[in-house]
Parts: sequence; structure tokens; C-alpha cells
Amino acid sequence: MPNQNLRRDEAATRSALITTHSYDVTLDVRQAADPDVPGYQSRSVITFSAARPGASTFLDFIGSDVHSVLLNGTELPVADVVDGARIRLDNLQAENQVTVTGTARYSTSGEGMHRFFDPADGQCYLYTQYEPADARRVFANFEQPDLKAEFTFHVLAPSAWQVSSNGTGTRRAPLPEDPGTSCWDFAPTRPMSTYITTVLAGPYFKAEDSWCGTLGDGTTLEVPLALYCRASMAPSFDTAALMDLTKDGLDFFNRLFDFPYPWGKYEQAFVPEYNLGAMENPGLVTFTESYVFTSRAADSQYQARANTLLHEMAHMWFGDLVTMQWWDDLWLKESFADYMGTLGVDRTTDWDTAWVNFANNRKAWAYVQDQLPTTHPIVADIPDLEAAKQNFDGITYAKGASVLKQLVAYVGFDAFIEGSRRYFKDHAYGNTTLADLLAALSAASGRDLAAWARQWLQTSGISTLTPGIEEHDGVLGTVTLHQEAEDPATGRQEPRPHRLRIGLYDLDGTGALVRTGSVETDVTGARTEVAGLAGRPRPALLLVNDEDLSYAKVRLDPQSEATVRSSLGALTDPMARALCWTALWDSARDAATPASLYVDAVERFGPAESGIGVLLAVLGNASTAIERYVPAGARPAVRRRFLTFAADQLQQAAPGSDQQLAWARTVAATSRYDVSQLDLLRGILDGSTVIEGLAVDAELRWNFWHALAANGEATADQLGAELARDNTAAGRAGHATALAARPDAGVKEAAWQEAVHGTSLSNQLLSATIAGFNTAPAAQLRGFVDPYFECLEDVWAGRTIEIGSRIVRGLYPAGQDVDGQDPDSTPDTHPVIVQTDAWLAAHPEAPRALRRIIIEQRSHLHRALTAQALAANHASTAP
Repeated sequence: MPNQNLRRDEAATRSALITTHSYDVTLDVRQAADPDVPGYQSRSVITFSAARPGASTFLDFIGSDVHSVLLNGTELPVADVVDGARIRLDNLQAENQVTVTGTARYSTSGEGMHRFFDPADGQCYLYTQYEPADARRVFANFEQPDLKAEFTFHVLAPSAWQVSSNGTGTRRAPLPEDPGTSCWDFAPTRPMSTYITTVLAGPYFKAEDSWCGTLGDGTTLEVPLALYCRASMAPSFDTAALMDLTKDGLDFFNRLFDFPYPWGKYEQAFVPEYNLGAMENPGLVTFTESYVFTSRAADSQYQARANTLLHEMAHMWFGDLVTMQWWDDLWLKESFADYMGTLGVDRTTDWDTAWVNFANNRKAWAYVQDQLPTTHPIVADIPDLEAAKQNFDGITYAKGASVLKQLVAYVGFDAFIEGSRRYFKDHAYGNTTLADLLAALSAASGRDLAAWARQWLQTSGISTLTPGIEEHDGVLGTVTLHQEAEDPATGRQEPRPHRLRIGLYDLDGTGALVRTGSVETDVTGARTEVAGLAGRPRPALLLVNDEDLSYAKVRLDPQSEATVRSSLGALTDPMARALCWTALWDSARDAATPASLYVDAVERFGPAESGIGVLLAVLGNASTAIERYVPAGARPAVRRRFLTFAADQLQQAAPGSDQQLAWARTVAATSRYDVSQLDLLRGILDGSTVIEGLAVDAELRWNFWHALAANGEATADQLGAELARDNTAAGRAGHATALAARPDAGVKEAAWQEAVHGTSLSNQLLSATIAGFNTAPAAQLRGFVDPYFECLEDVWAGRTIEIGSRIVRGLYPAGQDVDGQDPDSTPDTHPVIVQTDAWLAAHPEAPRALRRIIIEQRSHLHRALTAQALAANHASTAP
């Protein structure tokens, strides 16, 4: 359908012309439970003003049909005014009312109104997801964030269902003409953007409670609470813990922001086949139901869920109350929510590792994203909606949050919060840009933040800080920090200012590696001499960016690296340990050291890692190092050694511990490419091998079956029997992955055809099928390289952005290796790199979002090939 990709200039023109007042939306989903009914009736009544009477504008609607358009009492000819995804409105008056009735389609892509049939009981569930611009798939509207309005929703649905929306429910009335169905009416909302409106409908399980808090002026505020999940998941729904966390979060943010929670009720729904972690719809936040733990989950997973819950709650102010004018300033909500989610976990829960996990996981995501040639400033250039869709990335979330953490240190926490409070009060229910936020923070802190914004928000790329150390007879001389700050997108060198701490660590009498001192320093330019270190004893470890105060990659000096590689497990401070793990991983990813050395470190120090979030991350990194960065010739031996080690740790770990679960998952993942532990997996599955305390639940069982299937040790009948045992949504996804993982040419061809050319797979099953397809040595998939490049344009044109992105990203032939036989082979001459470059050169006019995915996947492959080449050369020149 044409006209879907709204441009920024078009949006600006429209918002200069019109002001939206209200929407009254009716959705009829009474027949949703019939899978043969593809859509539902949608009716929008919109009131709005026009600055220039007689002018024209357009509405957005992506449906299967438009039945009628009534503008200011006049019926418009549908054939004349409907053009693809747009409905033209001519001859506007000063005040207008338009009514659009049409048929919208149910979705299986997670965009618009998603419909899901629970395989466990056959029940039908609906929910909506719109960001950045999919409300137009459900009802006609002006789809851009700066055209806010009040929304009133009405939903016709089966009477036995739960139905909810942003506003408080005001009435549920049976429909006499249609027994067994009712109409739910919801109160008008406060002004909000279209992309955060929402509807939930289905036989959901519902738990209710309320929160009552005392505000700064002494008044009280009562907020009704509710939690939803599918009925078949209710036995695993830990509602008491979630309610307690919700109440603590509302206490914290109401006090912190000094602006009463503005959206009436606060409901949270955990929904199936969700494309995101969560979405901040005011009054009804939606989450992925993977946060309802039906199988054993590690403590870090519960902490991550708490972080997401508090992230979305912070959005009620940052993003919902005050919203960016256009997607250029997406960071105005996501960076703040990412920072506030971690702050909330740190301040309101018993977890004391919130900032450690932020450093080890969220910032690691940002570091990867910021080294891609498609990196962008935190305040990005977003010319259209397709670009907006691609910018929900590590820069907008994690780098932005990291930079905000630096800003808090720069202006002071109290000034930062005071500026935020001014921002809310000045712009409540409105839209803002970077300038509005800087004005509030500058006024509160007394600092001119224009230079800070220019250096950190409006540039891209990551700095690498390397210490240069002079020492004499064990005493430090001059210590300098060298900063490399090349922007991958432009090639420019743009060193940034850093305020950071340098930690000095030595072994104490007990063998522990402890901090013995530290200095703070300001880093400016390419070279900075550090004051306060000369004359001190040379420490065993000199840790740059101790306590993770700045956003930068860190290289260890040779002596410090030797200390880390020999004594990382002796480092007692969790944050310092996490930063050292990150330094080792960055060194491997950047081909500064062979990736096998990172695997060695994980084998040596992983068992002693007490932080389960850090352990899960480093085990995942070790798997990536083996399969992507270790040369193909050395890979089987490194993999076998690591797998044997992981299996031993599984046997030795404390029964029932998170560490035991982590090692079990690692054994399963590594066994997809190695047969040595398959007997162990089979024994655990059939019960002949019992590991005390190990919860052999559905998730772990499917991980084991995936490994068996990838090695040709699981038949379709066996996998079908396991699905019959676990006939759930997660079980269905596990089954799809295992089926596609089987090392058979016909299986791979069928999976390819279904993913690329079929239309029956939902978003969840598509990703599961792609994951199984990719579980194969590169040689098995070489026949799909040419078809991949041949299908790109058709896939992008024929699928939604979400589904197209999953196919293009997921099926890129990334699992390739350097040619160990050809001494002249380089990453740049690798056949897939050459073919990628040829496609990009031949398609300069391809959609920007499509080209971005291809460029990013090429970069990931090139990095892997470079690391392999370094390791191969290192091995060939070793004495």
C-alpha cells in the first residue's frame, strides 16, 4: 500500500495547519474468535481545528476497506478521497468533525490489533501495539506524535471477555440484538498521542488492587491497579510481587517528579507474541508475556523485569505527559526511561546490582550499536517513519541513558530532578524538543548545557581510552590517557570530555584484589595527563573509568591486563569486575586479542562469578566468541573444551542455584554444534540422568531438543511428542525452532520458503523458524546466499516493517568464516562481503531502513571475519 512512510516535512506541514481536539473510536471485535473472520469494523469520529479554512489535509488509515467518510456533515466519495494509506480532506472549516468507518485487519505481526489463539485452550486474545505509527492500522487518525487529543474508546466484544483501554471503564452494557456480547465504554483520556492509545480484549485473567499515596502538598492520590495475562498462564502469574513493585514504583516516581500520576488508573497486561519488552500506553502498559515465568528463571531475569516495569512507569511522565514533537527526539523519552528504570531498581528494591547490570548489559548494547557505520547521534536525524522504526536501538536507549548518568554527575542529582520537575510543569500534555529540556535543566543547574549537548547528544561514535604509564622501580611516573573517538558514520575524530575515576587495585594479604586508591580526572582532547598518580606505587591493576562514570570503551595496559587474566576472580568489587569483563570482551570484539583468550577467561573465572546477570552475559559472549570470532580451523577444539568444561560445571554447581541453570543453558547452546554431550542431554530429558536441583522444565527441555535436532538426533515424531507434552505458545515456538534446526537440505529449504515466501507464520513463529534455520554450519547454508540477495526488495515491499526487518536481519548469511586455505583472503574479499557491497552499490535508491539493516549485518560479519583473521595470524606466528 502506498503512502505509508510519512515524512517529517509532511508531518510538520500538517501540524502547522490543524489542531486535534478529540477522538471517539468504536471497535467491533465480536467475531474475533472466528479465525475465518480477517477483520473488524472501526469507526473514528475526530474533531479538529484548521488554521486556514479552505485548506486540505489528510488522515491515515491502513485497513482492508474504507466504507464511508463524513466531513462536516457531507458524505465524501470514498473512491476519490482514499489513496492508499491516506484519506484526503478538502475544504476544511475553522472547526471540523470527520467520521471514518472502515474495516481494519487483525494482525499476526504484533503491529496494530494483534490476534492470538492460545494453543493450550484455543482461546482468542487481542491487544494493540502502535509505536511508532500503527494506530492507523486500527482506526483512522492523524498519526504523528505532536497532534495530541483526548480519546474516548468503545469496544464491542463477547460479554465473558475482559476489555480495557487507556481510560477508566465507565459502563459495560449487554447488546440486546446480539446475546452474549456487550459494549464497553471508557472515559475520555487526557490529551495524548495516537501511538500510545491502546485496547486489550479477550478472556484474560485479571488481578486487581489499588495504590494510595500522599503527595508533596499533603493531598492523597488513589490509583486503581490491575494485572492481566492469558488464562492458561495464570498459575505462573506472580501477581503479589508485581503489585508490590508497582506500588513501590508509584511511591518513588510521584515523590521524585513532584507531579501527581496523571492517567487515572494503572494497569499492566502481559501479552503473547509481543515485539517489544513493553510499551508505555498510559493507564494500560503492555509487556511481553515472557516476563510471566512459566519455567525456572534466574534472579537477574526478575531484576530485568523490574527494570522494565519501572522504565515503563517513568514513561508516564517522560514520553506520555510530555512527548517529543517528532521522532528526532525519541531519546527525550527512551533515554530518560532507561536511566530512570535502573535508578528505580536501585532505589526501590532489594537488588544492589542495578548499575552493575546496566554497565554490563545495557551499555554493552550501546557500545555495539555505536561502532556500526549506521550509528547516529542520540538526537537523531529521522526524516520519516521507516527511519523512526529503526532507531529504537542501543543509541536511543542505552547510550542516551549512559549520557544522562554522566549529566547527573555533572550538574548534580538535585538539579537534574529540579529541572525535570520544571520540564513537566511547563510542558504537561504538550510536545517538546531538545531545546525545551536544555532550558529546564540549565535553569535548574545554573549551567549552560549547550556545549554538553553538542558534544554528547549531537555527535556519534564511542571513545576508546587507553592508559599510557611510565614507571620506575615500581613507582608510577607520568600517566596519560589517550582518547580515540572516530565516528564510524563520518570518519571524523571527535574527542569528547569525560569526567571519570581511575581506580588502583592490589592484592591484599588474603589474596583478594581490592581498591587501594583512586583519583578523579577530566579527560579532554586526544591526550590527557592524569594528575595525582605520579609517585604512587605501581598497582597490579589500573582501572580506567572505575565505577563506570563515563561512556567509553577502556583498554587495559599490559600489566593490568595480565593481572585481570590471572586474577579476575579475586577482584571483590562487582562493578570493577564487570568493567574488567567488558574490557576483555571489547578487546576480543575489536580483534585486539584472539577471541579464544576470552573463552579462556570465562573458563577460568566464570565459576566464581557471583553476579548471575554478569555470568549469563559472559557465557553468552563466550558462545559468540566461539561461533563467530574463533577461526573455523580452531573452533571445534575450542568449542569441545568449553563444552566439556560447562558440562562439568553443571554437575558441580550448587543444586537449584541460578549458576546451575546458567551452565545448563550453556551446555544446551554449545551442543548445537558438538555431539560430545548429547548423551547427557538425552539422559536428562528421559530421566535416566538426574542432576540434583536442576529444574528440567519446558524451556530447558526445548533447549535440549534444539541441540539434539541440530545434530540430527531428533525426529519430527519425537519433536511432535514433546509439543503434545507442552502445547503452549512457548512450546509451539520451541517446536518450530527444533524442526527447522534439523541438518537436512529439504528441511532447510522448507524453512526458507515458509519464512521468505509464506504468510502463515506469526511474528513469534517466524523468528523461531529463522533461529532454527540458522542453526547449521555455514557450508549447509551457502546455497541460500544468492536467493537472499535476490529476495530483498520483494520482501521489503510485501511485508510490514516489523516482519520485513525480521526476515532481512535474521536470514543475512552472517555465519561465515575466513578462508583458511587462501593466504590472500581478507575480510574485504570474502564472497558474502563482496556480494553485499555489490547489492548496496546496485540499489542506492532502496528504502533507507532496508539499506541500514544490510549495512549493519555486513559490519557484524566483517568484524567477525577480522577477528578470525587476527586469531589465525596469531596462531601461525606463535612460537
